[in-house]
Amino acid sequence: MVAPGPRRKAALSMLGSKGRKEEGAMAAFAAWVEKAQKGLLGLADAVLPPLCLACGRGVAEHAALCGSCWNQVDFIERPFCAVTGMPFPYEAGEGAVSAVAIAHPPPYARARAVMRYSDASARLVHRFKYSDRMEAAPAFARWLLRAGSDILAGADMVVPVPLHRRRLFTRRFNQSAELCRAVARLAGLVYEPDLLIRVRATRPQVGLTGDQRRRNVARAFSVREGAGARLAGRKVVLVDDVMTTGATAEACSRALLQAGAAEVSVLCLARVVPAGGASI
Repeated sequence: MVAPGPRRKAALSMLGSKGRKEEGAMAAFAAWVEKAQKGLLGLADAVLPPLCLACGRGVAEHAALCGSCWNQVDFIERPFCAVTGMPFPYEAGEGAVSAVAIAHPPPYARARAVMRYSDASARLVHRFKYSDRMEAAPAFARWLLRAGSDILAGADMVVPVPLHRRRLFTRRFNQSAELCRAVARLAGLVYEPDLLIRVRATRPQVGLTGDQRRRNVARAFSVREGAGARLAGRKVVLVDDVMTTGATAEACSRALLQAGAAEVSVLCLARVVPAGGASI
């Protein structure tokens, strides 16, 4: 191999020097961009300081709870019913199913919830639902991902509980759809916001008994015409904000199964838990 001559050596040296200068300039530019981003974030925090998602007090970072509100939220942990996700008062063994789920099996395969519905969780849900606290969706989605890890692992798509078009017009957004969108992004699942529709306006469920709720939402949901092919043979996770008696989740699950879904599971932010939890 012939050694490079003096001119070639000089040219190579110049190219190397130029490359090092370009690398240095790129590194300096990247450092400047990072510094500018931190400055902009600091300015944004000064204008819109991070506030607790529940009470509105100042906190260290966005989409977080203060210590006091965190301690008041009753997160649902095992042991719970393998079907309904309702917490047991004591350990009942892996895969234990509650007496209610055995006596009256729900149409959905499994249900999971992040927390018990209480005064503390109600503040969280209401601020998100009625006060346009959209920045809460990513934080809630992380909680939902943890609570529903077993049902999301085998799912093909996530579907939100729909609002009737009149209620959507007055509320301006569907809180369940926003939760569902954020969960789909984190879990890497298909997000189907318009697959399930509410075909009949229903009266508000607040104040109704379990039987009244079931009659109220009977045949209120349907799979959109022509969407059956997207659903056929798929495992679906239905996402909602609050589960009270389960009437809405059951009605939606039936509609999805009748349209061809292989399985439906339910994932919600909060659910009403009777005193003492689920009976075994």
